[in-house]
Order: sequence, then structure tokens, then C-alpha cells
Amino acid sequence: MTFCSTRSATIDLDDDSLLRYSRHILLDELGVEGQERICAGHALIIGAGGLGSPASLYLASAGVGTLTIVDDDHVDLTNLQRQIVHTEDRVGVNKAESAKATLAALNPHITINAIGTRATAAELAGLVASADVVLDCCDNFATRHAVNRACVAAKVPLVSGAAVRFDGQLTVFDPRQDDAPCYHCLFGEDGEASDSPCATFGVFAPLVGIIGAAQAAEALKILSGCGTPLLGRLQLLEAREMRWREMKYKRDPACPVCGSRHG
Repeated sequence: MTFCSTRSATIDLDDDSLLRYSRHILLDELGVEGQERICAGHALIIGAGGLGSPASLYLASAGVGTLTIVDDDHVDLTNLQRQIVHTEDRVGVNKAESAKATLAALNPHITINAIGTRATAAELAGLVASADVVLDCCDNFATRHAVNRACVAAKVPLVSGAAVRFDGQLTVFDPRQDDAPCYHCLFGEDGEASDSPCATFGVFAPLVGIIGAAQAAEALKILSGCGTPLLGRLQLLEAREMRWREMKYKRDPACPVCGSRHG
């Protein structure tokens, strides 16, 4: 099933843009119209760390018209092993601002909004409602559940990724679809007391690159209307042996977050 899902109108590409994005345009599944939808799109990225780094780099290079990056953390020397959007001379700088500097240099023709504070529930709701797609690139369950609730309320697609140690996961939630599950259907809020960031466990550097790049791919598919989003399918990667597994899942009719949407 193919979805043409961006809510933004398309824009006309000038000659420079046609050249810059020509390798996308040469793809029959994308073409000029698909690239125009990408360039008109707005992606909200929650987290500018290990996952947000490659995801934002690929979205910026692909020409997503507006990127909004939210992260209240600051660049630390220990981040540089995997958070490739940051540089050593930006240690101590807010991660959203650091990412903006890198992305603006990569593609000066897009709009990049950096939000370096922790968004309140009301602010998060507004940010999500203004986006065409949301990428959850954070590292804690509390934020993931807050983002999920905002996406369900605003009916905005959510691309979810996670990576810790040598294990990664990837899936997509689309609350515009009547039978679509949400993050809470797959991962309940029980057990959050033991939730810890990857700094506690360690993480294999290329793993976040693989998952973050895959998140960007899913977001671009959603924005352009190309291909089949990863709905109802959880991809699991074990990087030590580079093995992928897939688990299918369905909406929980009793879900306290999305259940009422279908009542």
C-alpha cells in the first residue's frame, strides 16, 4: 500500500534544485512530484543525539523544506563517538543549535528551527501539529510516550527508532489510519522506573547510524508518498551478527491513548 501523506502543498523546483536533487528525481517512484513534496514538507525531530544525527543529516541533504529539532541537552565529548552531527569545537553547545549549524552548512536552502529547551506538553502538542512527520530520536520512555500522545491527538505520522548496546529497533505509527496501532499499543508505560539513557549501557557507534538513517528513509517515504511505510511491523536488528528480525503487531482496542480514537 502506498500513501501520499504529506499535508503540505507541493512547491516548484528551480533549476538548481532540479540539479541538486536529480538522483531522487531519476527514481521513477519519486520523480519531480515526489521531490517537490519532500521540499514542501516539515519534519519534527525529537532528539539530536545518536539517532537524530544521521536522521537529520539525510533529511537535510534530501531537501526536506523545514526541519525542527528539539533537544535541551548539550554536546559532550563522550557524544562524539556516535553523534556525527556534532563536532569537538561545539562541546558545551546546545545540541539542537549544534545540529542546526551543521545542517545549514550542508543545505543552506532549507529552513532549520532549533529548540534548545524541554518542550512542555502544550508546546509539544503545537510542534507536532505543525509537522507533516515526527521522528522520535530520543533515549527515554517518558518522552517517547509524550510524543506518541501528541502524534495521536494531532494525527501526525510518527517514525520511532531506538538503539542501545548492539540492539536496534524501528517502526512507524500512523494515527490517520483507522486500524493503526500507536506506540502505547506496542510498549506500555509499565516499567519506566528502570528506563535509562544509552550512556548507562553503552552503544555501538554504527548502530545508531543504521537506525537513524532508516528513520530518515521512512520519513522521506511518508513525505513523498513513495513506497510502503513500516506500519504494524517492528524491525529488530542485532548488530553483532547483523541479523534483522521482523515482528508484526496490531492496535490494542483497549489502548488508553488511541483506543478512544476508534470508539
